[in-house]
Amino acid sequence: MGDPKFPRKKYDRPSHPWEAERIKAENELLRKYGLKNKKELWRAQSFLSHIRGRARELQALIRYGNKQAEKERDELIARLVRLGLLPLEGATLDDVLALDVEAVLSRRLQTVAYVKGLAFNPRQARQFIVHGHLAVRGRTVRVPGYLVPRTEEETITYDERSPIASDLHPARPGVQQVTIPGGETTEEGEE
Repeated sequence: MGDPKFPRKKYDRPSHPWEAERIKAENELLRKYGLKNKKELWRAQSFLSHIRGRARELQALIRYGNKQAEKERDELIARLVRLGLLPLEGATLDDVLALDVEAVLSRRLQTVAYVKGLAFNPRQARQFIVHGHLAVRGRTVRVPGYLVPRTEEETITYDERSPIASDLHPARPGVQQVTIPGGETTEEGEE
């Protein structure tokens, strides 16, 4: 089991450290999703690798008519549907095997908050989360890598104790004041 003081790594490093194409692809994903470092990307890749490996094992067991494997397949698919990685209807193990790392990265709290319009960019969404300005179901979540289940996606809001919860806060996207060259001020929504 191991010593509790030394937790296991939740990611695997690439097998070869210097591959130009892989490094370029990783850097693009880091920029697109506003990740802090490659460890976060590797964690998502390891999670996906684990899920896909389990799906391959279950496919092999189902071919031999294993009833337990059929139950586990249904549980795996239900879990991935709850996480929002698979569609609600008609998901199969082939859909699990077709998942890519961007599907996992798009379910992170950081990405969902940015897509929902709670921040101007993914980096700002990360900062809001780490500083405790965002809440999920009314509870402050400070982990940008939290995988948001489909049921909690609509409950992501600004924390009520945060100063950013005020509609007039300058760091908050939404309604901005635009000054027209004639000296008039109007409000413009960004939705």
